[in-house]
Amino acid sequence: MNSALYVGHVRHARRKPVEHVLRWPLYMLYLDLDELPRAARPWPLFSTRPALLWFRRADHSGAADTGLADTIRALVHERLGFTPTGAVRLLTHPRTFGLAFNPVSFFYCFAEDGTTLEAIVAEINNTPWNQRHCYVFDARSGALTFEVPKAFHISPFLGMDLTHRFRFAVPGERLGVGVENLGPDGAGFTAGLALERRPLTGGALAWALLTHPFMTLSVLAGIYGHALLLWLRRVPYHRHPDDLKATSPE
Repeated sequence: MNSALYVGHVRHARRKPVEHVLRWPLYMLYLDLDELPRAARPWPLFSTRPALLWFRRADHSGAADTGLADTIRALVHERLGFTPTGAVRLLTHPRTFGLAFNPVSFFYCFAEDGTTLEAIVAEINNTPWNQRHCYVFDARSGALTFEVPKAFHISPFLGMDLTHRFRFAVPGERLGVGVENLGPDGAGFTAGLALERRPLTGGALAWALLTHPFMTLSVLAGIYGHALLLWLRRVPYHRHPDDLKATSPE
């Protein structure tokens, strides 16, 4: 089975106008979307219906009644002009005890051989605005570093005048993702995932729940807690561009 559990940590760091670093442990599911009926069998631990860990189709891009793999393939075709022919594998946080908080998910789109990476989709969710945006990257050259202008408001402590530099690797026994912000509003900000692969078994899922019983809640609390620290340290606050448009004079 290509689906797996990945365990490790996430790290955020900024260098200006204040030094601030946060790091916390986490696990993520790596789901081959064609394997979902088989991978999601150990109910009540994990399922595509309400369970302790719940993969809910409506939490991701596209219409809830459309297959997610087909939605992602269509998005790649729309943005890049070609359609991946193989597996689509999703790195994500499932709902935990019914609670969803998933700042970013990554879709790895493969060729028909299942090993050659053709595209990567970074699906970003912002809180509390409950909006979603996808960056789509062409991986067919094998070069897995990409720079894109920021097109989506995420943190109120980072402005829009910056470029994201994403660094990926083909998922294997280890999985890493890095993001660096470049430009006037970048604040020297970097973020990264460092994860190790484990089999997606009932025992591994039980271990994840026992060691991280409130992971979704802890990630949510961590995000807001560190935001409060940045606010107390008088880090400049950037309003959502939609709010600026709503209050600007005609």
